[in-house]
Amino acid sequence: MTTPKLKLGFIGLGIMGTPMAQHLLNAGHQLFTYTRSKTPASLTEAGAALCGSATDVAKLADIIFLMVPDTPDVETVLFGANGVAAGLSKGKVVVDMSSISPIATKAFAQKISALGCDYLDAPVSGGEVGAKNATLTIMVGGSEPAFERVKPLFELMGKNITLVGANGDGQTAKVANQIIVALNIEAVSEALLFAARAGADPAKVREALMGGFASSKILEVHGERMIKRTFNPGFRIELHQKDLNLALSNARELGISLPNTANAQQLFSSCVAHGGKGWDHSAMVRALEMMANFEISQAAE
Repeated sequence: MTTPKLKLGFIGLGIMGTPMAQHLLNAGHQLFTYTRSKTPASLTEAGAALCGSATDVAKLADIIFLMVPDTPDVETVLFGANGVAAGLSKGKVVVDMSSISPIATKAFAQKISALGCDYLDAPVSGGEVGAKNATLTIMVGGSEPAFERVKPLFELMGKNITLVGANGDGQTAKVANQIIVALNIEAVSEALLFAARAGADPAKVREALMGGFASSKILEVHGERMIKRTFNPGFRIELHQKDLNLALSNARELGISLPNTANAQQLFSSCVAHGGKGWDHSAMVRALEMMANFEISQAAE
C-alpha cells in the first residue's frame, strides 16, 4: 500500500530538526520549512520548500512540526508576529517536538484548540544519533485521534513511540527522562573517576561493567566519551540545564524535593563557569575531575 503524500511543515532546522525533517522528505512527503538560520542544502536539494515565515508554513502545510530550543521560542513561533497561529485553518495539527515546560504546553494547546486545530506535544530522546538513525524515543501528549493521524510520521523519525496522556504529559515524560539521564551521567562520571584515580584502566572497568547490572546506554555511549575526551556536542550542557530547570521549577510547584537533580544541575553549572555550556552533557565529568584535580585519561599515562 502506497503512503499518501502529505503537506508537512517543519520549523527549526538545527542539530536535531534537520535529520528529522530529512526523514519526512525521504518518505516522499512535501515539506515546507522555516528556520532562523540558513536552511541546510541537504534539505533544499531533496525538495524542501523554503518559507519566509512560520505563518507561511502553517498556511501551506496540514501538519506542522516544531523543533526549537526552549519554551519562549515555542511561544514566539506559535503566537508571535508571523507565527504559526496566524496561518492555521480548521483541521490542521501542530506538533511540538521541542522540550519545554509542561505547564506552558497545556496553555499553548488550549489556544491552538480554540482555532479548531489539534495540538500534540511530542518531545524526543536519543540525541543527534537517534535523530540521524530515525531511532528516537517520542513521548506524546494529546488526543488519541490526533496521535493516530500523526503516528505514521513519528514512525519515520523514531522507534519507541508512546501516547503518554493528555497535552503536557509528553513534556512531563521528557522532563522525567532528563532527570534519569543527568543522574546516570553523574553516576558513570563518579564511577569512572573513582576507578581511574585508584589506578585501574577506566576503559577496562567500563568493559567489565557493561556485562553486569550496572550496564546502561549512558555507560556505553557517554562512558566512552569520558574516556576518549570527545565532548563535542550531541546534546549541549546548556540544553540539559534548561530541562533540569523545568524539573526543579515544577518540583517546587508540586511541593516535592529532587535533591540529586539539583546536585546534577550544580555540576553542569560548574562546567558552564569554565566555558562549557556548549560541551556535550557527558562532560559533566569534568566538574568532578576539577574537584579531584585528576582526569580520567590520566590513568593511562
